[in-house]
Amino acid sequence: MPDSPRQSTTRDLPRLAHPDGSPIRALVVDDEASLAELVSMGLGMIGWDVVTVGDGQAAVNAARDFRPDVLVLDVMMPGLDGLEALERIRAFAPEVPALFLTAKDAVQDRIEGLAAGGDDYVTKPFSMEELVLRLHRLVQRSGVAASDSADLVVGDLILNLDTREVTRGGEDISLTSTQWELLRYLMENPKHVLSKAQILDNVWKYDFGGQANVVELYISYLRKKIDAGRAPMIHTVRGVGYVLKPAAS
Repeated sequence: MPDSPRQSTTRDLPRLAHPDGSPIRALVVDDEASLAELVSMGLGMIGWDVVTVGDGQAAVNAARDFRPDVLVLDVMMPGLDGLEALERIRAFAPEVPALFLTAKDAVQDRIEGLAAGGDDYVTKPFSMEELVLRLHRLVQRSGVAASDSADLVVGDLILNLDTREVTRGGEDISLTSTQWELLRYLMENPKHVLSKAQILDNVWKYDFGGQANVVELYISYLRKKIDAGRAPMIHTVRGVGYVLKPAAS
């Protein structure tokens, strides 16, 4: 029986920081002070700088001064709620990722949160480890951080150049040496369409002559391991080549 996929834990997370070494900044907004403090402690344990506030207007004011790299926003708050606070913050910080934290769990509530510009959604009660992992992923995807590890990250797909480990959504993916090299090349060029000739030259290092179908074969292998049962990341551009990009949400 194959081993069960190893799940990511906060202990496994590579340290994230800005290129100048300064810590990632998180703004946590919740009118439950004890909950906000709990989230602050969890993020502090992975080295982040955290500011907590208790209402939407305070969040807007804090965001102007603190310039957070990620937002954790309660939806239901007196006065300015989380949806309105995010709209105002995005007016001057349009790229900052946001995770909504709320007791609501109806599908319509989730749709409203994501439609308002939220990047993720966690309902109360929640696992602190899950929340930290989700926020870590949001910051990785935003591109604001330089990681201490040699990770290539595209969406929820992570490839470590040192250990050669590959995970998607926290699940281990086992690849052969050639499959790993092909995935590395695709991940080094996300959202760029790569021709078969480019792939052959960079992965196999020599000309296969008329055997360019080897690329099709290995792309099919990768798809079975990377995309099977998930939203696809590897796409064929007919007549041109292949492109890897984050899965559509």
